[in-house]
This record gives sequence, structure tokens and C-alpha cells, in this order.
Amino acid sequence: MPLPDPLTVPAALPRILLVEDEFLIAMSLEGDLRDGGYDVVGIAHSANDAVAMAKAERPDIVLMDIRLVGKRDGIDAAFEIFNTTGIRCIFATAHGDPETVARAAPAAPLGWLHKPYNRDSLLSTVEAGLALLRRAPQN
Repeated sequence: MPLPDPLTVPAALPRILLVEDEFLIAMSLEGDLRDGGYDVVGIAHSANDAVAMAKAERPDIVLMDIRLVGKRDGIDAAFEIFNTTGIRCIFATAHGDPETVARAAPAAPLGWLHKPYNRDSLLSTVEAGLALLRRAPQN
């Protein structure tokens, strides 16, 4: 059997882990991302779930809400994910004040999606984050 022509084999969709504790927002984000051509590998509702899912699923990026249920927030989760896997995130939040941005800096975020946002801003922010990853030197 001949090998498939690399020009006709579809490229894998970029893989995204969603971290959002509000069910309706998570479902809307998932639909928008799938419609935009992304593979949503899962939805985590807490920091601990986010870390576990990132380690198991190895997404390309994480779309991370900062305010989550539980004792840990999205910045804590993003920092642990980055330190243990190297996977970076885009923060989706209404909390983009300088103190929050400074606290999140060690997680090397790929961007910030400020709430409220629409589908176009979601998809353009995700694409910009993926473009940054593609330009980054590979180890």
C-alpha cells in the first residue's frame, strides 16, 4: 500500500484545553472553538482538574479562566501546568489589572482574552497565541 501524499493528509487540528467553571460559558467556548477549527480536548472546572487534564491530554494551549471553584485559581493552575509540562495558556478573564497580570507573568501566558468577549476576539486571540508558539524556537 503506498504512503499517503503529505499534501492530501489533513493536518491535525490544534488541541485546546478549556478551563472554565461556568457550565454555559464553557459550552459556548467549546462550540466556538470547534466551529473555528480547533480540537477541544476537554473542559476542566477547577485548578486541580486543569493540571491533571493538561498532563494527560497534552494540549497545544490552555484557555484558562482565572476565577475558578475551589481554593486554587487559574493562575496557580497555569503556573503548575507550565512548570511541569511547558504548556502555555491564554487567560480568559475580567481581571486584567496590573497586579493580576504581574502575578500571572511566571506562567508565560500567550495572551489575554478580556471578558466580555465575542467569538471573533476568542478565535483571533487563540490564533495569535498559536502563532507565537509556531515562531518560538524548538528545543
